[in-house]
Amino acid sequence: MSLSPESEREFVELAASQSFRRDMETVAAGRHNPFLKDGRVDVDAYIEFVTQFNEFINHARAPFRPIQDRFMAL
Repeated sequence: MSLSPESEREFVELAASQSFRRDMETVAAGRHNPFLKDGRVDVDAYIEFVTQFNEFINHARAPFRPIQDRFMAL
C-alpha cells in the first residue's frame, strides 16, 4: 500500500508532534489487560469473555468429541 505524498507529510508532522506524543503516553498509562488480576492471568475471566462473545455473535456451541489420537507429540 502506498501513501500519497500529502499523507506521508502528515504522518511525519504527527510523529514530530510533542502534544501527540503526550496524548499517546496518557492513553498508554490508562491501558490495562482485563484478563490479568494481581499480575496473573485470570482464566475464568477469559472463559467468561469468550462465552459471552460467542453468545453475542450467535455462535453455536460444538458438541464435545474426545480426541482419538493415541500418540501426540508437540
